[in-house]
Amino acid sequence: MSYPQTEPPAPFVEKIVSVFRQHLDAIGTIELKKGLSSDAVLALLRDDLLLLGFVAEAGKRATEKIARPVFFGENGVPSLRYEIDAFHSEWRCGLEIEAGRAWMGNAVYRDLIQALVMVEVDTLVLAVPNTYRYVTKDKGVISKDYENTVSIANALYGHSRMRLPYNLVVIGY
Repeated sequence: MSYPQTEPPAPFVEKIVSVFRQHLDAIGTIELKKGLSSDAVLALLRDDLLLLGFVAEAGKRATEKIARPVFFGENGVPSLRYEIDAFHSEWRCGLEIEAGRAWMGNAVYRDLIQALVMVEVDTLVLAVPNTYRYVTKDKGVISKDYENTVSIANALYGHSRMRLPYNLVVIGY
């Protein structure tokens, strides 16, 4: 799903969606009994994202992470940065992949807010599980993370009280 819905998605969006489609058997949350972590999903997609021109997080060490500046301080050195899973400088596109905590842990909200202030992020691609399975009180529950995320995006991009300064693409996997 692409926002705002009054504009067509950027031409590069189909290339990004294609990467997710290529790996759907390995990452798809509808068919898998247990979904992968966001790090595991990124690891499976990383090489294909790099081929598209993204820089992508390679691990948990500071040198392996991708950070976008928010503020610049003295001598133009970034004084505040937020981490992002991948970034394409030519497309000015940030990519966040969420997993189990996408909806229940409010990661979707964090990603939407942080994208507001990241420098040179004109498009945010937010990939979330179609479903997230968990057990509570000995009962299996399915959270519809993609559906919930699209509902929030519909409200934000459809409301007349605000206009977000970036385009949003929500991918369910």
